[in-house]
Amino acid sequence: MMANDFAVVVGKFNEYFFPRRNVIHERVCFQQRVQRTGEKAEGFIRALYDLSEHCEFGVSRDENIRDQIVVGIRDRELSRSLQLTADLTLALTIRSVRQSEEVAAQPTITSVLNRRSCDAKRAEKITESIAKMIEVDIFPTSVVEGKGFRDVVSLLEPAYQIPSRRTITRVIETHYKERKQELLNKLATAASVAITTDCWTALTAESYITITCHYICDNWQMNSAVLLTESLPGRHTADLLAGKMNEAVEQWGFEARVIACVHDNAANITAANNPTRVSWVSVACFAHTLQLAINDGFALYLHRVISAAGKLVSHFNHSTVATNALKEKQEQMGLATHRLIQSCKTRWNSVCEMFERLVEQRWAVVAVLSDRTLTKLQDARVLELKDEHWRLMEDAQPVLAALKCVTTAMSAEKDVSISNIYPVSFSLINTHLMRREGDETRVTEFKTKVKSSLSNRMKVWSDEFVTSAPMIASMLDPRHKHLSFLSPPQRLIANAKLVELGEAIDAGEAAIPQTGREEAVLSCRGSPTTVTATTHVSAMALLLGEQYSSTPQDTGIETETQNFLRDIPPPLECSPTDWWKVNGGKFPRLAKLARRYLCIPATSVPSERVFSAAGLTVTRLRSRLTPEQF
Repeated sequence: MMANDFAVVVGKFNEYFFPRRNVIHERVCFQQRVQRTGEKAEGFIRALYDLSEHCEFGVSRDENIRDQIVVGIRDRELSRSLQLTADLTLALTIRSVRQSEEVAAQPTITSVLNRRSCDAKRAEKITESIAKMIEVDIFPTSVVEGKGFRDVVSLLEPAYQIPSRRTITRVIETHYKERKQELLNKLATAASVAITTDCWTALTAESYITITCHYICDNWQMNSAVLLTESLPGRHTADLLAGKMNEAVEQWGFEARVIACVHDNAANITAANNPTRVSWVSVACFAHTLQLAINDGFALYLHRVISAAGKLVSHFNHSTVATNALKEKQEQMGLATHRLIQSCKTRWNSVCEMFERLVEQRWAVVAVLSDRTLTKLQDARVLELKDEHWRLMEDAQPVLAALKCVTTAMSAEKDVSISNIYPVSFSLINTHLMRREGDETRVTEFKTKVKSSLSNRMKVWSDEFVTSAPMIASMLDPRHKHLSFLSPPQRLIANAKLVELGEAIDAGEAAIPQTGREEAVLSCRGSPTTVTATTHVSAMALLLGEQYSSTPQDTGIETETQNFLRDIPPPLECSPTDWWKVNGGKFPRLAKLARRYLCIPATSVPSERVFSAAGLTVTRLRSRLTPEQF
C-alpha cells in the first residue's frame, strides 16, 4: 500500500505545482507560430513540434504540424507550391522546406561576381573598352565621372577602379597615334591619292578645316580616311587654305602622289587649288555645282512656292495643336502618319522632300487649316497655299526626284563616282531636263534654266572639259569608255589624251629593270634534275621554233587603248574596280591610270560628312574643348 500512497502524494503535488494547461491557448500559440526573420527551417520545425505537445491533437498531430509549416514559412513561393501539391505529407513538406533552404544558401552569379577579383590584365581591357566606346559613340570623356556610368560599371565589375578623365584621355591619344601610324603605312603603298576639303564653324564659333583622302589599294578596294580636322583662325584666304592643304599632304608623306582635290565652288578654295599654289588638279564638287544650277532654276518662280511651303511646314512643326490635329486627320483619312519636312538651304534635296511630303499629306493639311476650332481664319489666310502652288509642287516632282537621285548616287564614298559626272550631266541635259508634253510653263522654265546653268558650269559647250580629270575617269571606266554622249571629234580628243597619259606611264617606268625571268631560266638550266626535261624542251624548240616561248613584243599604248575600247563594256551595275581587278593584266598601263583617276570622289561630301560627327564632338557639354584638343 506504501507504493500506491506515494503515487497519490506525487499526483497531488503535481496538480498543485503544475496547474492543468489551457488547450485552447496552447493551440492558438501553435497556430500563431511562424518562421521568424533569419530563423533556420530546422529551428522553426522543431518549435512547432514542441508547441504541439500540449495541444492534444491526437492522431491529427502530423497534419496540423504540416499545415502550420506550409502557412508559416517565409518563402511564399514555396508555400503556394506546397498548397497546390496533392497528397502532401509531413515528411514531404519537411524535405521540401529543407531543400529550398539549401538551394537558397548556394552562391548566386551576382555574389560570385562580387567576390571575383579584377586583376591588372582585366582592368586594362575594361579601360580600353571604355576608351573605344567614347571614340566610337563620340561621348565626352567626362562620361567616366558620371554617377550613372559609375553605378553601371560598379554593378558589372565591382572590383574595377574606374580611371580618371585624364587617364582615359591618355588612352584615347594613344589610340590616335596607333591609328595614325596604321594609316601612314597604308598610304605609303598607295600609288595615287585624292583629297577633299571643306570648312565649317563649330558651336564655339571656332572655324575648322577638314581634309579627307581617298585611294585604291592593291586589291582594287576603295579606301578613305580623315587626314585632319583643325582650327582655322583668321580670314580664310586662298593662301591660308593652300598652305593648310600642302602642310597636310606633306605631313602624311604623299605630296608627290596627290592627283586631285575635290572642293566646293567658293572663290577662296577654288583659288587655293590653283596650279600656282598646289601641285594637283582642281575638281569642283559636282553635287555643289548641281545645287547651284538648281538654285538658279528656283530663282525664276519656284522660290515663291518654296517660301510659302516653308511657312506652312514651320507652322505645323512648331504648333503642338496643329501637329496633333494633323495626326488625327491623317488617321481619319487613312494616310500615313508622317511629319512634314522642312527644307533647308544647306541640305541638298530637302526641297524635293518637302514638296513630296506636302503633296502626300495635302488633304490632311487642308482639313486642319479649314477647321476654325484648330486654325484661326487670319492664320489660315496666311498659311493656305494657292492651287497653283499645289499643282506646281506635284508637277515638279519628277524632275526634282531625278535631281535628288543624281545627288544621292554621286555622293557615294565607297564606290567609284567621278567617272559618272559627265555621263550623268549629259543625261540630265539631254533627257531629264528636256521639255515634255504636258509640262506646266513654270516647270518648263525651271528645266530650261537648270539645263542652261548646268551646261555653263560644266562647260559642256566647249572642248575644255574633254581633257579634264572627270572625263579621263569616264574613259577609264569600262562602263562609259565608249563616250557615246560626246561628238565624234570630242571622242578623238579624249582618246588622244588617254594615249598621251599612257605614254607618260611608259616614260616614267622606262628605267625600271625587268628582273626575275633570267634568274628563273638560269636556275632551271643549272639544275641536274632537269636534264631530261631540257632535252624534251629542245626537241620541242626544233619543232616550234626558238621564239615560241619568248615574251611577245609590247603592243604599245595605242594598241592597248584600241583593244580596251573594243572590249565589250560591262553592265552599268558592274563595279569598275571589280572589273579592273579581273582585267587589269590585259591592259597594264591603263590599269595604272585607272587606279590613279578612279579614286577621285565626285563630290566633297566626305569632308562635309565629318561635320556631323564633329558637331557631336564640339557640343555645349564640351564647350571648353580647345582647338588643339579637338
